[in-house]
Amino acid sequence: MENTKNTTMGYIYALQAFFAWGILPIFWKLLSNVSALEILAHRIFWSFVFLLLLLLFTKQKNVLSLLKQKKTRISLIISSLLIGLNWGLFIYAVNTNQIVEASLGYYINPIVNVLLGVLVLNEKLDKLKRSALIIASVAVIYLTIDFGEFPWIAIVLACTFGLYGLVKKTAGLEAIPALTIETLLLSPVAAIFIGYKLWMGTGALFSVTLATDSYLMLAGIVTTLPLYWFAKGAQRIPLSALGFMQYIGPSLMLLIGVIIYGEVFRYEQVIAFGLIWFALVLYSISMFRNTKSKLK
Repeated sequence: MENTKNTTMGYIYALQAFFAWGILPIFWKLLSNVSALEILAHRIFWSFVFLLLLLLFTKQKNVLSLLKQKKTRISLIISSLLIGLNWGLFIYAVNTNQIVEASLGYYINPIVNVLLGVLVLNEKLDKLKRSALIIASVAVIYLTIDFGEFPWIAIVLACTFGLYGLVKKTAGLEAIPALTIETLLLSPVAAIFIGYKLWMGTGALFSVTLATDSYLMLAGIVTTLPLYWFAKGAQRIPLSALGFMQYIGPSLMLLIGVIIYGEVFRYEQVIAFGLIWFALVLYSISMFRNTKSKLK
């Protein structure tokens, strides 16, 4: 009975995380009057503040000990730069009406994970994953030819998040303590930028509206709370289930971009996304089979 309850809570946590990530563009749109760089600075700073409170609430100690080992310290510096770039680019994509391309990035991300696993970790691919990788690559090439330019936002988002996951996997770090250190490393620069903008009288904080002030401070909660939910969910449910559920986020982003904000979703994009979705079906089937065989 207790195990069933634990699993159920795992699904609830995971659903909360993926749903929150999916509707995040709506929140960033509320700050469309603020530059992406300034939003990023607040996102980093207030995430650090919220994470400190979260660590106090969950009574986690010795977080700073992660910086004592050289290898771990280097991993955290690299991962902080990767997640900072990812966060900033996503905000830029949302506030320049490119949510559809941003969603493509998170659809491609699992395929990037497969590629990194092969190239860096020497993981072996079965036929389904090889097929998925080829189909996804064809879709990206098709989009590039169709657009006449490389879909750089989607690719950079996919690669930065993929590399971020790779660094975290090889370092073996827990999500919340590691993110606390990552935001700690980025916070001094973010705080200096926010302070400079305030001193120059060009900052959005305390100078636009009370709503804008609230949204900037809430950036920390909307960034870190879904990650906390994801970490709690990942502890309780199978990896294969997480694999299927991770497409909730980009699917919601795509719908929000097209339906709510009226972004164009052309016939050529439908073809490319269709190929990506087919590749993800193959990828998910392969992952489900692998998980099932390990349980036997």
